[in-house]
Amino acid sequence: MSWLFTKYFITAAVVVLVSELAKRSDKLGGLVAALPLVTILTLIWLYVENQPTSKIANHAWYTFWYVVPTFPMFLVFPVMLPRYGFWPSLLACAVITICSFALFAVIVRRFGIELL
Repeated sequence: MSWLFTKYFITAAVVVLVSELAKRSDKLGGLVAALPLVTILTLIWLYVENQPTSKIANHAWYTFWYVVPTFPMFLVFPVMLPRYGFWPSLLACAVITICSFALFAVIVRRFGIELL
């Protein structure tokens, strides 16, 4: 049980670090947020917990494909935010991301990549 709390603490610390950096510097906060810190931590947790290398590799593989459809959100949100406010912009971007993901999943399925 203490291992689980350790994982929670370290993972939460990364999120707090990013948000604190973003308060001080937009660019530095964005840079650190763009780093795949959560993925790296997840790969470490899987490895330390003796998961098969195939599971660890699959996690990295699917993470790549799941990140691609999130890109439109990062372009649309800054445009919508000043016009519509935070919550409507965030909600719209969540819907855009879901739609982008569904469309992307259909497209990559034609190339033999099953995301759904």
